[in-house]
Amino acid sequence: MTQNTHPRIVRNQTPPADIPHVSVVIVGAGACGLTAAIRLRDAGIDCVLLERDAVPSGSTALSSGFIPAAGTRLQKSLGLEDSQALFAQDVAAKAHGQAAPHLVQAYTRAVPQAIDTLEAHGITFEVLEGFLYPGHHAPRMHAVPERTGAALMAALERTATSAGADILTEALVRELWLDAADRVVAVGYVRPDGNIEHIACDQLLLACNGFGGNPDMVAELLPAMRDAEFGGHTGNDGSAIAWGRALGARLADLGGYQGHGSWVTPQGALMTWAAIMEGGVQINAQGRRFHDETQGYSEAAVYVLDQPGRVAWNVFDEPLLALARTFPDFVEAEKAGALRTAANEQELARLIGCDPAMLHETLTAVDAGQPDAFGRRFKRPLRAPYHAVKVTGALFHTQGGLDIDDHCRVLRQDGTALPNLLAAGGAARGVSGNEVSGYLSGNGLLSAVGGGWVAAATLIEQRRA
Repeated sequence: MTQNTHPRIVRNQTPPADIPHVSVVIVGAGACGLTAAIRLRDAGIDCVLLERDAVPSGSTALSSGFIPAAGTRLQKSLGLEDSQALFAQDVAAKAHGQAAPHLVQAYTRAVPQAIDTLEAHGITFEVLEGFLYPGHHAPRMHAVPERTGAALMAALERTATSAGADILTEALVRELWLDAADRVVAVGYVRPDGNIEHIACDQLLLACNGFGGNPDMVAELLPAMRDAEFGGHTGNDGSAIAWGRALGARLADLGGYQGHGSWVTPQGALMTWAAIMEGGVQINAQGRRFHDETQGYSEAAVYVLDQPGRVAWNVFDEPLLALARTFPDFVEAEKAGALRTAANEQELARLIGCDPAMLHETLTAVDAGQPDAFGRRFKRPLRAPYHAVKVTGALFHTQGGLDIDDHCRVLRQDGTALPNLLAAGGAARGVSGNEVSGYLSGNGLLSAVGGGWVAAATLIEQRRA
């Protein structure tokens, strides 16, 4: 039958008769859901992932696919000095102490276990070396060889299905059925023809989405991003928050999000921040720099949006262009016509449309030595020819959601856990605190992969209890 397609809770009603039953239903076949499914299947537990899209993708497929982890087998084999304690300190420091300590500890412990297990399943990872992302004190970004989120998603999906997980695509979950004890007993999902189908379950994991694709929620909860470009997945419609509000569950860190100050315009794509970290700068339409770019690409989104025309230019030189071209996102942006080249300062000023004297002053200040007016220290000056990419600030994904404990159990307002409802990834609060500057590079996939791993462990323990 065709029903309302808004997220809703159905209480104290008997689910339709003769519907299929599965031990665990996972809402969302993104990185979080797939990681959880792989661990569940390793434990011999049957599970079904309900995915709204025709092909699992989500926010991960739109990202670079870099998973931060300390203490993995691969990291150790490369002789890289790091520790989970240092990683946890980096996460906490970037969030200015606002990140939920119990989740920081749980996820930084879990993510290396997840990566080592995924490796054992045949997924190849590499550690990105040669530069550090903002806030990280060791090379700990793990990526598949293609260095894209789409390739990571393909590897996770292949591994999950090979392990025996079932993925039902084009299944948009809209109903959670609960009994009088707040136990989830079934879910309802909309099919492409508009009809709703149901499946019964013993346990439910919400691994679905944030709310970046819901303009009303963004305007309500993230007013600074009200008019920003949305670079995330449209499936981030806030379903988890809608269900949480209907359940009377606790919500947390709703002001936290990942912005990106390097959203290529008008092409609409991410440009790697590596070129900026290694010496590139952001220059506005007046020919001025306006922040310390090394603090992070997330808060850079707000700074860029505050500039004239809500745009800036990423400016870099030949060595940095070579570095940028090692990242597929930049290669695609260049193919789309994003890269401009200027033989000298005068040409660069004409490209930007700024006063040549002001631009000369700006570039002259980019030199090795003492910290500049923003506190940034450069290794060397930029040298002609110059390369530039026009960018704006964008919202990529949100970092707040259902409040959870360190077992990923969804919490009521009084802090007690709902009996069989878990959440992780975009559906739950992350480890970035309650504002944009708290986002440490990779926090999204830390929460997704680490959270999926922790949630699966909890589901396994609950079944054994």
